[in-house]
Amino acid sequence: MRLYVAVAAGGFRRHATYRMATAAGVFTNTVFGFILAYTYMALWDQRPHLGGYDMAEALAYVWIGQALLATAGLMGGGFEEELIERIRTGDIAIDLYRPVDLQLWWFSANLGRAAFHLLGRGVVPMAVGALVFDLALPSSLLTWPAFLLSVALGVTVSFAVWYLVALSAFWLMDGAGTAQVAWLAGLFFSGMLLPLTVFPGTLGEVARALPWASMLQVPADVFLEKRTGWGLVQAYAFQSGWAVALLAAGRALQSAATRRVVVQGG
Repeated sequence: MRLYVAVAAGGFRRHATYRMATAAGVFTNTVFGFILAYTYMALWDQRPHLGGYDMAEALAYVWIGQALLATAGLMGGGFEEELIERIRTGDIAIDLYRPVDLQLWWFSANLGRAAFHLLGRGVVPMAVGALVFDLALPSSLLTWPAFLLSVALGVTVSFAVWYLVALSAFWLMDGAGTAQVAWLAGLFFSGMLLPLTVFPGTLGEVARALPWASMLQVPADVFLEKRTGWGLVQAYAFQSGWAVALLAAGRALQSAATRRVVVQGG
């Protein structure tokens, strides 16, 4: 376990070295936050309480989305590109023969990445949004740790999705197509463009039941105290269920890939 803690710390330090990239990310998230905020203001002026949010809650949702965009890897966590490349070049064979768990290794590194982006690219845009706009903030101090736990579960689900995407390269030889589909799904079904509660009818029900809802919609609702008491327990259960199911799928795919490498190597 000490090894994986060190890997997570290494992932944090690795991303902390890219200071200019972090500054550019903060700037980009802030600019897009303003664009979305004013778009939401125009929309909510016409449709007050759309999706069950008032104006202040809708604006808070915008900035939560900007804070979690890189943290939860809604458009890709970055690690999948490196893993796909290692599979494509065959370097993954070395990783599979190492006395470490491949999935846990990459999960630990991704946790370090997510922790850095939450602090490095999440706090500043959220603070800027709170200074400029009237945002709905938690009324209870207990909401903050509840929100962070929901974010951690969302990051876990995100990793599990992108890990499956990366492992698909064992059979497709190029994960670019799968990654593009996952990128589009994450952008749309996480609630990044609009809260999933706005989606009508069956589309909304399906969108809220998919794993991408765990990455933004659920944490945002926890922050906005839409999920309290038993509703909070249900939110955690939803996220945990997807995390367990997808991690198990990744474990199964990893085992199949390992057998494939061993057979080809033999």
